Amino acid sequence: MTGEVVAEFAERPLADARGSVGCCPFRAATVRERSQGFTLLEMLVATMIMGIAVVGLLSNLSTSLRNAARLTEYDRATLLAKRKMDELLLDTRLPKDRVIEARFDPATSGVEGGWRARLETFEEPPMVVPGVAVLERLELQVWWMSGAHKRVLSMEAFRQATIPPPGLAGEGGTP
Repeated sequence: MTGEVVAEFAERPLADARGSVGCCPFRAATVRERSQGFTLLEMLVATMIMGIAVVGLLSNLSTSLRNAARLTEYDRATLLAKRKMDELLLDTRLPKDRVIEARFDPATSGVEGGWRARLETFEEPPMVVPGVAVLERLELQVWWMSGAHKRVLSMEAFRQATIPPPGLAGEGGTP
């Protein structure tokens, strides 16, 4: 009987780890053979995931560069506005209650733009006589071109001045 059992098992083909018969020419890969590399489908999925990640990173990089350029323009306009405000605050001959404006020189300022300002009396004492101190407000708007868009930065400052004699009524007082 033992001889019959051994003969019966000897005639059967051997099965691999997944149970498929080893004598077939198109047999499935065993666990050992499959763990040696990736399938084409796995490689395509990994490539697609990496492509999506790279596109997202490049889009964020582009947005960051655009924001940095915009902030650089804004910083330049802020510096120009501060410089112009200081210059106007020190100008004792600045006309009151009139709008004055000019353009910035693109060669020196690095920006295409300009400014407009207005000086007015903000607060004065009840008794207005020449030589009395008053508070003046200076409003300044600086504009610049950012591509096709016009951007505006507004500032205001105050200074103490004296009321000028009647012959100089059209000009600002002395700071």
